[in-house]
Amino acid sequence: MTGFADLLRYGTATLCEAWPSARLVDAPIRPLAAGMCLAGPALPVLCRPGDNLALHLAIAAAALGDVLVVDYGCDVGSGPFGEVMALACAVRGIAGLVIDGAVRDSAQIAAAGFPVVCRGVNIRGTTKRHRGLVGGAVRIGGVEIAAGDIVLADADATVVLARDELDAAVAAAGERAAREAVMMDRLRAGETTLRILGLEGEGQ
Repeated sequence: MTGFADLLRYGTATLCEAWPSARLVDAPIRPLAAGMCLAGPALPVLCRPGDNLALHLAIAAAALGDVLVVDYGCDVGSGPFGEVMALACAVRGIAGLVIDGAVRDSAQIAAAGFPVVCRGVNIRGTTKRHRGLVGGAVRIGGVEIAAGDIVLADADATVVLARDELDAAVAAAGERAAREAVMMDRLRAGETTLRILGLEGEGQ
């Protein structure tokens, strides 16, 4: 879990600058509430819009620390995930939800502190008839996400790493964060970004 805690501390912006092979999810999905962030191995879920049986199955199948990554077909016409399911996830130790769709009970989920990254909010209910697919690769925002891929999401973005990249990516992000800390110390001491970055005289 140490690597995931480090990812959360460094954030998506530092990770993507330090590790160019990190895959940026293009879909306009954002944390449900301020301060929500998540990191962990993906459990992909293909869920038919208007139905949430696949989500129930995924919650039962998930391992401790998994992130549910749900392909809901970019549909925001219903809210397949709400307060009850958020509690079910929290009790099982699921690290969060990323869904290319809407959720419901936003205030209650925010108050509970369960991390959710989504397209929006819709209170319309769903059926429970279609099993979908749990554990097969899904595609969200132009990024294919397979079981075990590492997902990091915060206020800036959602990014994905291959599992075998985690240690190297965390190390690279740590090195970049250390360099930025030195830069900020120099800024506090009165230097300019032009001097620090060696840009004095550029553009003339």
